Amino acid sequence: MEQVLGRPEASAAVQESGWRYILGTFRTSVVVGSLDQAIGLAADAVAACGDDADQHLRIDARPDRVVFTLQSVQHAATTTRDAELAHQISGAADRAGLVTEPEIGPEAPRSVQMLEIAIDAMDIAGIRPFWKAVLGYTDEAGSEGSEDPLVDPVGQGPAIWFQQMQEPRPQRNRIHFDISVPHDEAPQRVEAALAAGGRLVSATRAPAFWVLADLEGNEACVTTWQGRDG
Repeated sequence: MEQVLGRPEASAAVQESGWRYILGTFRTSVVVGSLDQAIGLAADAVAACGDDADQHLRIDARPDRVVFTLQSVQHAATTTRDAELAHQISGAADRAGLVTEPEIGPEAPRSVQMLEIAIDAMDIAGIRPFWKAVLGYTDEAGSEGSEDPLVDPVGQGPAIWFQQMQEPRPQRNRIHFDISVPHDEAPQRVEAALAAGGRLVSATRAPAFWVLADLEGNEACVTTWQGRDG
């Protein structure tokens, strides 16, 4: 029976096969020489996972490397089955003359990683709907409360989580998000953000970008390609 693994147990289960446990996932990288080779390895990995591929495996295939991520969709965590699949994918890579590795070390471009973005807030429940709407995100699998992280439903962007502040920060935030969307989706994304408690700071440069803010003043811009020429 598939069982969820605790952090130490999960890490130990795949460490020797060149995988690393990161934020509830198993992740590894395989250096390749071409996109054709990357796609071939991706197909081998899917075949190695069999019927479990759709419920456990995500693949980012590029001309120089393939990044594999394993996590049970059902449990939103790594499980004993994910560990088994990690070893099977490593075996498929080995048969192709390739190596699963986390690319750690001074000569590596960087190790496998996952990005989260934290937003400090006094009223997390009040601003969370704005960020969910403006980013087009959804609740994390297994989410139970209004303060849980938000995630990209197609798994491309970083997770967003919220950190409780005890005192307001009155100065203007020095980091903001630019969300670049298709030009014909921008109006509905702006409307959704406003309906979720946001406010319009400026539309003077629309449709190039609209400046929005949540109820605590943290800003985000919805941007398109339009209005930038000339």
